[in-house]
Amino acid sequence: EMSEMSERSKQNVAHGLAWSYYVGYLKIVLPRVKKSMEEFSRANPNLLACRKTWKLHILVPLSCDVYDEMEKADSNIQYVTDLTETTLARAGTKKRVYKHSLYAIRDEENQLWHCAVEYATPLQSLYAMSQDECAAFSREERLEQAKLFYRTLEEILKGSKECADTYRLIAYEEPKEAETHFLSREIVWHLRQEHHEEIAVLEGSPPHTPSTSTGLDSAELNLQISVSDLPQPLRTDGF
Repeated sequence: EMSEMSERSKQNVAHGLAWSYYVGYLKIVLPRVKKSMEEFSRANPNLLACRKTWKLHILVPLSCDVYDEMEKADSNIQYVTDLTETTLARAGTKKRVYKHSLYAIRDEENQLWHCAVEYATPLQSLYAMSQDECAAFSREERLEQAKLFYRTLEEILKGSKECADTYRLIAYEEPKEAETHFLSREIVWHLRQEHHEEIAVLEGSPPHTPSTSTGLDSAELNLQISVSDLPQPLRTDGF
């Protein structure tokens, strides 16, 4: 009976996608991220000066609108290179390759910030399901599924010791009116936070929270799934 109720409410979809994403991908690649960033930093010491940014920045757009080429989402985001590949035998596939791309993010002062960033790919599945008559996902249901995916993934990663301090979840809701450089500002906000965190650690003082730079920075996005859930902030490190 509980299974039937879960299927009717579609609550199992996002939960399963989050676990699959973690077990089949993040648990494999995240423990190797810092090593790849360190190798790149040795060859390019000026690009990744802040060690706090040596992690995978995972974009979670609640609209599930995922771009295959990030430059098309925001021209202030430009591909630089790929980090060192990880090659493993996986589920019968010999030499399966896992890799991350490094991007240069241009801020409003024309300064470049470098980081490894990518979308949470399961959101593409949620979007596709909302477009498929067989799945019968409405836009509202897709939004709830995206929220549930984020909340579930956040909890999974919080409990993962091997993934600690190797990622940063960037959940966001795009503005109703199109903004050309919304995404780059969103990413830069997080990079600035990480930069301040590193300075605080070096100085032995509590992290400083800078003034917010975008419309959603000062407001918390309510990621409630039910009335019993407490509101969760949009910006979270996930650790």
